[in-house]
Amino acid sequence: MFPILEKQRRRFQSQATLDLGFRKRALHSLQDALKEWTPQLCAALQADLGKSEDEARLTEIGMLQRSIRHALRHVRAWSRTRWVHTPAVFFPAFSRVRVEPYGCALIISPWNYPVLLALDPLVSALAAGNTAVLKLSEYTPRTNKLLAQMIAERFSEDYVAVLQGGPDIARQLLHEPFDCIFFTGSPAIGREVMHAAAERLIPVTLELGGKSPCIVDATANVKLAARRIAFGKIINAGQTCVAPDYVLVAREKKDAFVQAFADEVKRMLGDDPLHNPDYARIISPEHMARLGALMKDARVLCGGRGSMDTMRVEPTLLGGVTQLSPIMQQEIFGPLLPVIEIKDLDEAESIVRGLPKPLACYIFSSSLRNRRRLLRSLPFGGGCENDTLLHLGVPGLPFGGVGPSGIGAYHGKAGFDAFSHRKSVLTNTTLLDIPLRYLPFTNLKRKIIRLITK
Repeated sequence: MFPILEKQRRRFQSQATLDLGFRKRALHSLQDALKEWTPQLCAALQADLGKSEDEARLTEIGMLQRSIRHALRHVRAWSRTRWVHTPAVFFPAFSRVRVEPYGCALIISPWNYPVLLALDPLVSALAAGNTAVLKLSEYTPRTNKLLAQMIAERFSEDYVAVLQGGPDIARQLLHEPFDCIFFTGSPAIGREVMHAAAERLIPVTLELGGKSPCIVDATANVKLAARRIAFGKIINAGQTCVAPDYVLVAREKKDAFVQAFADEVKRMLGDDPLHNPDYARIISPEHMARLGALMKDARVLCGGRGSMDTMRVEPTLLGGVTQLSPIMQQEIFGPLLPVIEIKDLDEAESIVRGLPKPLACYIFSSSLRNRRRLLRSLPFGGGCENDTLLHLGVPGLPFGGVGPSGIGAYHGKAGFDAFSHRKSVLTNTTLLDIPLRYLPFTNLKRKIIRLITK
């Protein structure tokens, strides 16, 4: 057994982490540490990803603080034993559901939001009473170093531990007997994680991705839709699992949408986005090359420039795209956005349903009827009406995918539940024993059984 896991197993078996007061103190300690280390973490995110301090506070630090506050307010209620109605035939027994942690949790986090996507699942794991091992992505070394220092300063290794390294370390951890696994990353690696978990029958939560559509119908406020879609694509340079991945726009609104999007990009990033210090960088040269290849078979409607010197690509709208185009066969994970004309909502539904179920969907319409129709008919993990990304920041909304975009959910109570087992218990008395259920079945017993089982 991995030495750290062995230590955490002993710590968990001591039952120290089960105490509600202990769990709340751990959350307060994480909250205080985050406040203390925010300036250093923002600097590290700037160095690793080119994120401005404002974006780091908005999309990582602030969301984490809300998540911790939400857990502290509600963890007592989430942890309560729940009484369940027991049928009268079982009198005088009574039933209840006890909530208990799985035990030792493995959390594997990605590089695109290295603080948020490592610590947000940790909030849920600690609130539920688990120990945890965090495996961080090798793509963000400066942020990882600070996170490791921050966690080590506040928590002992037998309670929370941080591990760094490449895929080999992750694969080694997947073959350890953890009690649950929480993974955020690509569907391809998610399949590996699920396969390893299945071999050991370990509960697993997969937060993956997919092609998240924006639907702009004929009734939409095009300027506002373009502004909010541009916001969703500019944040972290589109390297967000719930970033808009393609736009289905009503034919009569397409030209207005393209112009409004170009205007909004200029308003947010200026005339030269490639040198704007508030605009995040693409993570690696390999990803830059991948994005360049995706643009080759499409027509640039606005934007289109990239720079290996600054590791940035302009927010770019692409036309001439069909469902069979290469850019529609994979999650983009960058600031490119295909635009496809639709004649009506039937066509929009057909296109979305023709692709794997997405993690998010964004519906822009002034028609309540149209919005309700699309919400009812389209499968997706979560999303927004007349906005993008913001559902991710509501602690009480479960966040997760469906099918290829993920298994399970977290945030708020959903996160607490992801790291918890619900133990069903029936308690009977020893003072009374009704003989009806015991053999032999006499004629009187048969009559009673038939009466109560009608």
